Amino acid sequence: MSIGLKNEFGKIEISNDVIAQAAGGAAVECYGIVGMASRHQIRDGLTDILRKETFTKGVIVRNVGDDLHIDMYVIIGYGTKITEVAYQVQSKVKYTLSKLLGMTVGSVNIFVQGVRVTNL
Repeated sequence: MSIGLKNEFGKIEISNDVIAQAAGGAAVECYGIVGMASRHQIRDGLTDILRKETFTKGVIVRNVGDDLHIDMYVIIGYGTKITEVAYQVQSKVKYTLSKLLGMTVGSVNIFVQGVRVTNL
């Protein structure tokens, strides 16, 4: 699927994969995020952290009306406050996508798939 935008110059089609890549990139920049995880870790056989090329398996993009709704599956670093990290990810993703696309982001839902010990 893709999202279509119209302006005075014509039509712009943005793929959901591009939106997922942008959202995943914004999320991993936040403090406390170790990486993205697959939505179906057992079925996909991915118990590791997703690399940049596969962020789309950890981000679900839904378009409802004029709003975007994002579901993100993340792995958080041990010792960080999960609620604060999730709030920061929500804020950063919402800001990044609204500036990048010019669309309203209705919700950013965070699903914590695991906690990892990292070298700080």
